[in-house]
Amino acid sequence: MLFAACNEPFFPEKPSIDSELKGEVVDVNGLSGFKKLFVLNEGQMGSNNASLDMLRISDSNYITGVFKKMNPSEGAGLGDVGNDIAVIGDELWIAVNNSGIVDVLSARDETELAAIPVPMPRCMAYDDQFVYVSSWNGAVVVYGPNWSVDASQSQNPKGVVYRIDRKTKKVDNSIEVGYQPEGLAVYNGKLYVANSGGISAFLLPTYSYDKTVSVIDIRSFKVEKTIDVEINLQKVYSDGKGNIYVTSYGDYYSVHSGLWQIKPDGSVAKVADYASYSAVSGDTVYCIGNGNEFDYTAPAAWKTWKCKNGIKESWNISLDNVNPYGFAVLPGGGIVIADAGDYYNPGSVSLFLDGARKWTVQSGVCPGHFAIW
Repeated sequence: MLFAACNEPFFPEKPSIDSELKGEVVDVNGLSGFKKLFVLNEGQMGSNNASLDMLRISDSNYITGVFKKMNPSEGAGLGDVGNDIAVIGDELWIAVNNSGIVDVLSARDETELAAIPVPMPRCMAYDDQFVYVSSWNGAVVVYGPNWSVDASQSQNPKGVVYRIDRKTKKVDNSIEVGYQPEGLAVYNGKLYVANSGGISAFLLPTYSYDKTVSVIDIRSFKVEKTIDVEINLQKVYSDGKGNIYVTSYGDYYSVHSGLWQIKPDGSVAKVADYASYSAVSGDTVYCIGNGNEFDYTAPAAWKTWKCKNGIKESWNISLDNVNPYGFAVLPGGGIVIADAGDYYNPGSVSLFLDGARKWTVQSGVCPGHFAIW
């Protein structure tokens, strides 16, 4: 018998079918630890123009409109308002809010694997078996003349978290949480859900923002408690050490946006004001906030900072005339920032290395969410 071994496989991996897609060539020197950066462009509500961009590290191409190019039979495109994106294994999961679907694509070639109906999906989190999706569950505020609220057409049910089986790609359970839930995080058998009350502030029964985090026991899939934090909660992160971090938007005129820490003992502490946009990398939460967030006539006074172990630390980056709408921290420390521009026309994505901008490319309409494969 003869045995042989070598470092290279006998059958090398075939090129992905998306390898023929070309876009703008950018400098990827200094980027490592991932194959693709996906950018979800929200689009404009009601225009059905959400889209997916991709930075492919292997050949340095930034490619726009990837979903339509790889799924030409999907004439309607990705849908209406892309709200969240996550890479789970070799799959790309996208919550399309106004279309009421969670799209699942291959991360290898962006072809569609499943379209899962979920009412008004907002944000996602996952574990080994399930994907959890927050939903506004039909909540809507309808305005009449002079921005008055038409109560006869408005609705304010509590929000829901839907549980999707990763294998079957089907919803298998749901649980009611607070009003207008947004971000979620999984840690140590618990699911933490940030409730914003973004519509509840204008409608019965409360006429106020929600301020709670719903804590769901994953095994029983029931809410075991709620934690009061701050009004209008948005993103939730786990640092893997028992700390849960929650951002809030405030009320836009008297309560500032900020970052809050739920400690391992269950107590709640405020970390800092100004956290309009946030991202997590390992055990560190990064924040960008506008010091002029109450004055809409003043130019943005951007503040950048980060939090580790509940302590605010310095993080300096020269935004260089970029107005953030979302950002992500890349493996190795690079930062990508989305700029939505005027929210109607194509926006832009910029790469920052060592605190300075390296390049900027045109994106789809209203870029705001990132995922790494």
